[in-house]
Amino acid sequence: MTRTAVVTGASSGIGAAVARRLAKDGFDTVLVARRGELIQRVAEETGGRAETVDITDADAVRALAERLDSCDILVNNAGGALGADPVKSADPGHWQHMYAVNVLGTLHVTQALLPLLRGSAGTVVNVTSTAAFVNYETGGGYSAAKHAQHALTETLRLELCGEPVRVVEVAPGMVHTEEFALNRFHGDGERAAAVYAGVDRPLTAEDVAECVSFAVGLPQHVNIDQLVVRPLAQAAQHKIHRGGLFAG
Repeated sequence: MTRTAVVTGASSGIGAAVARRLAKDGFDTVLVARRGELIQRVAEETGGRAETVDITDADAVRALAERLDSCDILVNNAGGALGADPVKSADPGHWQHMYAVNVLGTLHVTQALLPLLRGSAGTVVNVTSTAAFVNYETGGGYSAAKHAQHALTETLRLELCGEPVRVVEVAPGMVHTEEFALNRFHGDGERAAAVYAGVDRPLTAEDVAECVSFAVGLPQHVNIDQLVVRPLAQAAQHKIHRGGLFAG
């Protein structure tokens, strides 16, 4: 019997990579994102189904759930950072946007699809960040949103104890995708490139997708509560090796 995986934020980056990996694993994929043209391209690659939905719109998410017959895997990946300013001068609109997508978007989709997940003994995977545990200068808004998404994830796991639904958190460190830093710095390519300058092999979207595939592929009674994944060059949030390449 074919299983269905719903992936949000699947038009690019980690979401698109997860959709491709789960399709390779044999899942029917439902790809959710705001950008219809991009999501359609990924759906054509994976043989999946494109759903152009803004996950910050609770009514639109409920309508999506009504169009689905089943959901075995839900990957809440949609999110991102906007701005990198100190708290004293941060734009509250940026904070509202990050909270709306990272936290309320995750909430809307999870609430809407939970009945289907219960029916299939399914798995929820929330893609958070190492920023969900460690704060850093100029990252207050993003870190606050990811802390909240982490709290949502842990609370959901507690509330579903005794039910056949796994709740997994995958928390990546430095991942080099085509859009994350560029969006954060409002299209400033120089600032975006500086984030990864000199870092030997930051994670790729495909690396994170492998982690998601591993977590959902384990036997149903095995739950990975939290999987923190970083590049070897990043020992901690504030400890990054820049410069020479590693051997091997």
